[in-house]
Amino acid sequence: MEKKILLTDCPDDKGLIAKITNICYKHQLNIIKNDEFVDRAEGRFFMRTALEGIFNDTTFLEDLDMALPQGAERCLVSAERKRLVLMVTREPHCLGDILMKCYSGAMDVEIAAVIGNYLDLGGLVEKFDIPFHCVPAQDLERSEHEQKVAALVDEYNPDYLVLAKYMRVLTPEFVARYPGRIINIHHSFLPAFIGAKPYQQAYERGVKIIGATAHFVTDDLDEGPIIEQDVIHVDHAYSAESMADAGRDVEKLVLSRALQLVLQERVFIHGNKTVVFK
Repeated sequence: MEKKILLTDCPDDKGLIAKITNICYKHQLNIIKNDEFVDRAEGRFFMRTALEGIFNDTTFLEDLDMALPQGAERCLVSAERKRLVLMVTREPHCLGDILMKCYSGAMDVEIAAVIGNYLDLGGLVEKFDIPFHCVPAQDLERSEHEQKVAALVDEYNPDYLVLAKYMRVLTPEFVARYPGRIINIHHSFLPAFIGAKPYQQAYERGVKIIGATAHFVTDDLDEGPIIEQDVIHVDHAYSAESMADAGRDVEKLVLSRALQLVLQERVFIHGNKTVVFK
């Protein structure tokens, strides 16, 4: 029997859970897990339904369309492993964490390739028998560099692009090629210290918490829909260096948790927010 996930996003209405589950019963599909949420401020209903059985996608979705209100969005997605392309610069902690989780089986995903704008992390990637491509940005216009990167990405046809500490700002043109499919880890609990050396700025301000934010990338820098966040407490005894070390630990954990949620189809993008079923 196949396993699939039904994702429903529609205007709220009476009896939606019953309507959807009755159609699942009509098609003799077993509901493994069901999660739902109503955004009362906007009158929007969200539901994630994990199913198993013998699927006829066309007739199932046709029956569902007749039951749902106008303006509904629904999709039936396979529970198969997703493909990622990771983009990196020089920092290894997020990349290494993802590689190890995939190697150990803790993260069920295929890493199709890693693309960097420096050679520094190529040796690490190659230890896992994963293709590494370096596309240097020096002496290239931003648009030319991104065209080269996009051509490589498209060769691998990933489900998602993951910026595992990729330290270049993406243009709106690049982001538009992969809407809702680029995931970034930010070195702070947003909103953040802006500019260079964020942990030095945090140290100088005497902050008491540091954190990380994983989010989808949009045209607005570091302001896309947030998937996952976390913080840790620090105090006056932390130097800027030890604060940065602690921050890197948070970054890799938050990115890993965000990826798990996205890969398991637990995240709905809703405007500039997310609905996340954990």
